[in-house]
Amino acid sequence: MSDSPSIDIERAKAAYRDEIDGAYLYDVLADLADTPELQSVYDRLANSERSHAERLREIIDDDDSLSSTPSWRARVLARLARRFGPSVVLSTLTEREVDGAATYLDAGETAIAADEHGHARTLRALSETTEGVQGTTLAMLEGRHRATSGNTLRAAVLGANDGLVSNLSLVMGVAGASLSPESVLIAGLAGLVAGSGSMAMGEWLSVQSSRELYERQLSVEAAELEATPEQEAEELALIYRAKGIPDARATELAMQIVSDRETALDTLAREELAIDPEDLGGSAWGAAASSFVLFAIGAVIPVIPFFFISGLTAVVVSLVLSAIGLFAIGAGITVLTGRSLLFSGGRQVGIGLVAAALTYGIGSLVGVGLVG
Repeated sequence: MSDSPSIDIERAKAAYRDEIDGAYLYDVLADLADTPELQSVYDRLANSERSHAERLREIIDDDDSLSSTPSWRARVLARLARRFGPSVVLSTLTEREVDGAATYLDAGETAIAADEHGHARTLRALSETTEGVQGTTLAMLEGRHRATSGNTLRAAVLGANDGLVSNLSLVMGVAGASLSPESVLIAGLAGLVAGSGSMAMGEWLSVQSSRELYERQLSVEAAELEATPEQEAEELALIYRAKGIPDARATELAMQIVSDRETALDTLAREELAIDPEDLGGSAWGAAASSFVLFAIGAVIPVIPFFFISGLTAVVVSLVLSAIGLFAIGAGITVLTGRSLLFSGGRQVGIGLVAAALTYGIGSLVGVGLVG
């Protein structure tokens, strides 16, 4: 590390907070690890983060302003990891390590920057590769840490956001046209059902198409394995060599795997095709149902007031409820992105209300034209 504190104090304090959060999250992931090798990886990452925090503490030289307690965002991410699996937070941690490396590099802390780059590479390996090697390489430690769960969580947040913004815009457009409260309510419910159905159908088609493609790829891989096992073993060995396994060990491992057809097909699917043969992208019906529900949850919020009240009061209450919902969605997004809570929540509210204002204005113009 550099001998002089070239990073300014405020940036050092922010970086210290990130290191404390990182160490805490890696400790959580170590507790969740289901192999000793993977636990060891997370333990090393946690210890490295703590050493970085100590270096920053020396730079800041103000213990009263520092806390070793993890932030609320880190605690939320830890809960998500415990509930949905480590893959929920791996992509977020990777992004943090990349950002941290850039910060330290700019500040001249090249040793810490190199560590952070190494952490990011390790996390990418854990996210993108599969199980198969015991103890010799990070890339082969754990196949269940793919980023699908994190993407699912993002899809959940965005699905609710789509439902809320689209139906709020529809409701405001109809209300702006000065139609009856019954018309606004019917339009809102129709938008909810139509939008949810469309989202569900699109998600079903997307997942089902992916499953069919994966099944086709697996059948081709099985045929190649049966016809030319030596070639498949060589391809597998090349993959392992690319991940840093010594040539002799990579060849030995590949030959051992290919000797068992079932294990070989499973390993080739994961390593060469990046496919989990036990999952194949998940259930199409499950994805459709979750998309329907999530869109509907968002879409019902701007409609609720029109069940009980009417006129301008209903419009105002609908906007208030929608603003609260949009802020909550923004808060959910910031857990994953690490951005400011007020910034992300305020941005979601601003975008949603601008869309609502636009459709309300268009509805007003159309309503005036119809009356005229």
